[in-house]
Amino acid sequence: MRVFITGGTGLIGSAVVAELLSAGHSVTALARSDASAAQAEAAGAAVLRGALADLAVLRARAEQADGVIHLAFSNDFSSPEALARGIAEEAAALATLGDALVGTDRPLVTVAGTPHQPGRASTEDDALPTEGPVAGRSRSVTRALELASRGVRSSAVRLPRTVHNEGRGGFAGLLTDIARRTGVAGYPGDGAQRWPAVHALDAAVLFRLALEQAPAGSSWHAVADEGDAVRDIAAVIGRRLALPVESVPQENFGPLGPIFATDQPASSARTRATLGWQPTHPSLLADLENIEP
Repeated sequence: MRVFITGGTGLIGSAVVAELLSAGHSVTALARSDASAAQAEAAGAAVLRGALADLAVLRARAEQADGVIHLAFSNDFSSPEALARGIAEEAAALATLGDALVGTDRPLVTVAGTPHQPGRASTEDDALPTEGPVAGRSRSVTRALELASRGVRSSAVRLPRTVHNEGRGGFAGLLTDIARRTGVAGYPGDGAQRWPAVHALDAAVLFRLALEQAPAGSSWHAVADEGDAVRDIAAVIGRRLALPVESVPQENFGPLGPIFATDQPASSARTRATLGWQPTHPSLLADLENIEP
């Protein structure tokens, strides 16, 4: 299959590109910079130069592809305004990719987050949030899934709060960065809130399975660890960095503070049973032992 991928040089995307190539697919990766282009070429992918805002470039390449995987996002969480700009940019790009595939029955695999369900682990059947700081991303994904009625085999891989590899990535990676900057391995509240997690190499397998097998309009959970207490995550970070571990005000985490403070475990039981996905790589707490002191 000729696959076009956005965000193919990030922590998750690079793992997806490697997984696709190892399975015999050909890959063209969108690259905004010379460094990203060089990384994609070194991995064995063809390169399309452009940014997520280059809608004509996205459309033209998607029309030529046998399938599309969308992973790119600005990842600018510095302010609510910056986050909103990133969400709007992604919405336009995903709408363009989907429109290019209408009537083709080709796959469009996009990315979402596992939703929050009070008092229990969320499942693949739960709806994405319609309120909150990242609800705009949920609306974009919902619109993509609705393209199933217009001849697009659209699906969404919902990622947990931490996608990790060698101690890096996701919310746990942000906690590590904040700890290095502030001198405290902090967590909001009492730290009992749980975050799900998955190794990037396991997530990559699920993206491939969704591309190859997922029915139109379906959602899947890339969850290996159903939920680790945030204070346990912070404890490993603090030990690896030789820093104190303590509760800090939610406001210290900026626009992501409300999400950081939420208990949000997630299940992947249906994903495993239906697509045959089985995570095999280290858990989050084990992988955090790779944090460099």
